[in-house]
Amino acid sequence: MATLAPTKYSRTPYLVVQRDTATRKDVYGSIGDDVVLHAQLLRGEGDSKTAVVAMHPIGSPGYLPMFSGLARAGFHVIASDTRYSNGDAALLMENVLLDLGAVVKDAKERLGYERVLLAGWSGGGSLMMGYQGEAEQPRITRTAGGDYTALAETELTPADGVMILAAHRSRHYLLTDFLDASITDEAKPDLRDPELNLYDPANPDQPPYSADFLTAYRAAQVARNRRITAYAKERLAELRDSGHENQEHCFVVYGTMADPRWVDPTVDPNDRGPGSYLGDPRLVNDGPSGLGRFTTTRSWLSQWSLDDAQVDAVEAAKRISVPVLILENSADDACPPEHPRSIYAAVPHDDKEFTVVEGANHYYSGQREHLDTALGNVARWIREHQFAD
Repeated sequence: MATLAPTKYSRTPYLVVQRDTATRKDVYGSIGDDVVLHAQLLRGEGDSKTAVVAMHPIGSPGYLPMFSGLARAGFHVIASDTRYSNGDAALLMENVLLDLGAVVKDAKERLGYERVLLAGWSGGGSLMMGYQGEAEQPRITRTAGGDYTALAETELTPADGVMILAAHRSRHYLLTDFLDASITDEAKPDLRDPELNLYDPANPDQPPYSADFLTAYRAAQVARNRRITAYAKERLAELRDSGHENQEHCFVVYGTMADPRWVDPTVDPNDRGPGSYLGDPRLVNDGPSGLGRFTTTRSWLSQWSLDDAQVDAVEAAKRISVPVLILENSADDACPPEHPRSIYAAVPHDDKEFTVVEGANHYYSGQREHLDTALGNVARWIREHQFAD
């Protein structure tokens, strides 16, 4: 592994502004008819013709150690938030693709970079794959909720390469894996089936879980996702039928941190121990910071519905022709190990690489050496593909 000598780097904040042409206005990140995105240019002291563009659906990646580390190594990194950086309750993945498109276009047309590499860490992985798939072979013509989206008439600027870093395949697949299968009635979330409740000591199935239990549990998770989807569609139809098609309905989803992986490390095994990236899953399962806790009808369909959400890295990978790097952390306690492997398998060409950082957890918490290894792998891949200059 090539070591990266630490160097000085600069951090320059700036704005990316794009016109919002939607007939139904999104109240997040908008000023009048414009969507304003906050971005940062992190760059080494030397010039470069290549920009690494990083984005996460709800986070601001500029302060993640992966991207500041690449800047210290001399690369130029554009780290941008989306219009949903304050929360994902109303997030539409179709809008996030448009936000990324505005940043990529700005990097090439205004900042003058000749090449762009997409870098998706964690939840940014599916965004980057989804974007590149749409840029090369567009498929999306309406939002998952059936509304107009400018994607139908926007020519997205394709990137020159994609890096998937400790990332899952999509928000809807991830949440389905996390749903508490013991909730069988969304109107009564406190009443739970003890035989499916991972956190009920009376549950006859305890870790390590049997194959039969896991099969039944996963099936119940899918069924619950579809029940919530049916409710979201019903409420959205009621709004439209009553002449309130531009209004929204908000609701709460309880029990969203009950993946058997967090209790039983032998399920989809890697080097992680019991517990989740958000802490004790028993507490987070119903806590206010849980994944997908607050949502709306359209947002549920766009980012969480297993059958309706349109941005999935595995599906998008089949449409991608540019080089792809996939990096997995072997002790990742957030992204299921089967997800990056499924993405890799779906890439149809041979210019792809799968690399593993042994012993690394999701955030490289307390693992400076593992972070350096990951940075070295990314930097080597960039240089081997002659994207560095």
